[in-house]
Formats: sequence, structure tokens, C-alpha cells
Amino acid sequence: MDMGRESRWEKDAMTVEIGFALVTAAALAASVFAVAPAIALAFGISGPARRVVLVGGALLGATAGMWRLVRVLLRFDKQRRMGR
Repeated sequence: MDMGRESRWEKDAMTVEIGFALVTAAALAASVFAVAPAIALAFGISGPARRVVLVGGALLGATAGMWRLVRVLLRFDKQRRMGR
């Protein structure tokens, strides 16, 4: 086998890891965002303050999702380079 060329197994492993990273990132982002409407509902926030809370929740959710995506893929790459 040539160095620098991935086997079919390695390509499949990458595909599974990318899917795992995307699904867990989306789940984390949704979970973090879900806290924002819960806070707005629990404290009776309305009007412009509710919008700020929801936008803040969306930003935090997107940040958490991207963090998870990058973290999983970097961990996979590190393990792949180590030969695991």
C-alpha cells in the first residue's frame, strides 16, 4: 500500500467520525439554545429583552456546536496520526 493513500476502512472511519461530529455538534447546539427560551419563559421576559436572550442563546449554541465539531475532528485526526 502506498503511503499517503487511505484504505477503504480509513475512508469509512473518517465518514463515520464526520457524521458523529455533526450529529453531536447539532445536539449540543440545540441543547444550549433550548436553555434560552426556558430562561425567557421562567423569568417572564418579553419584548426586546426576550429577543436579546434568544439571540444570545443562538450565538452560544452555535459556538458550542462549532467547538464540539472541531474538538471531535481534531481528536480523530490525532488518533489517526498515532495509528490507533
